[in-house]
Amino acid sequence: MKRKLLLIGGGGHALSCIDVIEQTGLFEIVGLFDVAEKVGTSVSGYPVIDTDDHIGDYVADDVSFLVTVGQIKFAGLRKKLYDRLNELKADIATVISPLAYVSARATIGKGTIVMHHAFVNAGAVVGENCILNTKSLIEHNAVIGDNCHIATAAVVNGDARIEEESFVGSNAVVVQGALLKKRGFVKAGERYFHE
Repeated sequence: MKRKLLLIGGGGHALSCIDVIEQTGLFEIVGLFDVAEKVGTSVSGYPVIDTDDHIGDYVADDVSFLVTVGQIKFAGLRKKLYDRLNELKADIATVISPLAYVSARATIGKGTIVMHHAFVNAGAVVGENCILNTKSLIEHNAVIGDNCHIATAAVVNGDARIEEESFVGSNAVVVQGALLKKRGFVKAGERYFHE
């Protein structure tokens, strides 16, 4: 039986998440939370049922949640929503696309979504509430902190460390062994060397 799933956020990132969630075949999306103006509308055929102010009214043993708000530059809103789910003791889903590869020797934290064609190699550790976007590559023994977004086709090379609430832009490369400190930002296409 599929697990009921509620999504928090109904923008562009949610559209991509919905596609991944549907492909897994593991969840039944029962609705989304968004701003008041969107309540009563739908996103990709799924109803926007309420605002995030009322998430607590929907917490139940048979329902999971996923933060589907996107993250460019700052993780503040995603982190706030995720922390709220934890305060409510809600069940938080981890979603991995069947078109992604995650090594059996890698670790993926709860609340993280691994999008289509992402690759997570052996020994990699990915924290909670992260986005590993389409075609991102997390190499061996890399560490990604909580609340990070590794954008489309970005590469985090072996032994690199990305601290919490950081953003690595599309087609960016974090070189082997580099350290990106907390709330770090690597712009699209950049090569990041800092240690």
